[in-house]
Amino acid sequence: MAGSSHGHTPAAWTGVIIAFIGFCVAGVFMVGAQPVGFWVGIALTLLGAVVGGVMRVMGFGQKNAHPVHKVAGQGEPAGAKG
Repeated sequence: MAGSSHGHTPAAWTGVIIAFIGFCVAGVFMVGAQPVGFWVGIALTLLGAVVGGVMRVMGFGQKNAHPVHKVAGQGEPAGAKG
């Protein structure tokens, strides 16, 4: 989608970075056969989703009035002739 800023927000970046770090931690400890470290990594991955959601609620996420979502006129479906 050209011109879309979907996911390019502080909330999205923070959530994804935390989840990626958790995924990497879980992977390293899985290969090392260390179950406690693996579950800590899984918890970090889930924490990324929680942090991203909280930041979105705090206003650091994408706004609802996005220009890409307003292709048709107010309240009329795309392609409708009035």
